[in-house]
Amino acid sequence: MLKLTATPLTAEAFAPFGDVIDARNAASFPINAGRTQRHHDLAKVETLGENGHTLINIFISQPITLPLELTFLERHPQGSQAFMPLHEERFIVVVATPGEHINSGDVRAFVTDGHQGVNYRAGTWHAVQSVLEREGEFLVVDRGGDGNNCEEFPMAITVTLE
Repeated sequence: MLKLTATPLTAEAFAPFGDVIDARNAASFPINAGRTQRHHDLAKVETLGENGHTLINIFISQPITLPLELTFLERHPQGSQAFMPLHEERFIVVVATPGEHINSGDVRAFVTDGHQGVNYRAGTWHAVQSVLEREGEFLVVDRGGDGNNCEEFPMAITVTLE
C-alpha cells in the first residue's frame, strides 16, 4: 500500500504532469472595450489520434472522506484532461508520470486551494475526481473521438493532507 501526504499544489511541482490553471499568476490583457480581463492560454489542450476533437463538459462530484483510499489510477493516452472548479472547490490531485507501468516512487499527491485547476497531459496517470468538503462542480475540457482513451492501472494508495 502506497501512502501519500498531499502537499499544496504549485506550478513547478506539477510541471512533469501537466499545467496548473490559475488566473491569479497568469499574464492577462483587457478585452471587450476594457470590461473583461482575459487570462490567455492557461493550459495546452491535447487531442491526439484519429478524429480527435475537444469536449467541454461539466462534472458534478461528491466529496470524498479522508484518508482517501484509491484502488487504481487512470490515464487518457489520446488527450489531455483539464479540471477547473467553478465554485472554489478544493480537491486532491494524485498523479504519476506517463508510461506503461507506474513506479510507486513517481506518484505524487497535491491539494488545490480552490482557485486552482489542473490540466493532465496526455498519458499522465491520475486519480479520479476527489473533491473535498462539499459537492463540486467542475468545467472539464478533454478529448472526444475514435479509440480507447481511458486506461486503468490497479494500485492501492492512501492519501492524507498535511
